[in-house]
Amino acid sequence: MNSNRWQLDGSTAVVTGASKGIGRAVAIELARFGAHVLAVARDPANLQNLRTEASQSDLNIDCLSADVCLAEDRNRILNTAKSQLGSISILVNNVGTNIRKRAVDYTDQEIAAIFSTNLESAFSLSRLFYRELSAAANASLINISSVAGITALRTGVPYAMTKAAMIQMTKNLAIEWASSGVRVNAVAPWYIDTPLARPVLNKPNELSQILARTPMRRIGKPEEVAAAVAFFCLPAASYITGQCLAVDGGFTVNGYGD
Repeated sequence: MNSNRWQLDGSTAVVTGASKGIGRAVAIELARFGAHVLAVARDPANLQNLRTEASQSDLNIDCLSADVCLAEDRNRILNTAKSQLGSISILVNNVGTNIRKRAVDYTDQEIAAIFSTNLESAFSLSRLFYRELSAAANASLINISSVAGITALRTGVPYAMTKAAMIQMTKNLAIEWASSGVRVNAVAPWYIDTPLARPVLNKPNELSQILARTPMRRIGKPEEVAAAVAFFCLPAASYITGQCLAVDGGFTVNGYGD
């Protein structure tokens, strides 16, 4: 067996929302597999912390402060990636946000912000990076969706809508881009110990209900989501496209289980 199937040496990756939580874990995991990573986020302070950690661990991670919701910044991400990475073989659309309210309580501005951050930015970046990805030998596009896009949750309707749309976008792009050698997959996490989830996880009653619905009876770790992302990017996954993998401790298949 060719061990290179389980490595990313020579690969180059752009990871959005990479300064904390799942995105940070993904950037580190891909770099540990041998990829040269451009970590993108709005927060320069957290990016500096990532840069320091990468340097101390001898990981090849560059950082860029940019807002994926802005067209000019998306172009800057592409140009920086081409300049610093050369070719681009992996794009991870991880940026996401949520506002937890009842459907009737959202303002138009809040809905627009969720759609712009979670969905429109991912679609725009995917289109923007298509030419670079299609020129790569083992190209992989990964969308970070959510179990909220698979089943009903109490996380907010606009968030769930964007995550469901992201899964459908994954399927359609996988078919459209297969002939160009670009594999497109999605990862759908349940509650993961991240800054976005902690406002809910810090409430004892909410936490107990979440754990009761999770067969593995624990909250997931960012590194566990990152491992799924890395697998999709590996040459070993070269015949896998159009899939959505739930990283959820069994939540989405629990049904009326214990």
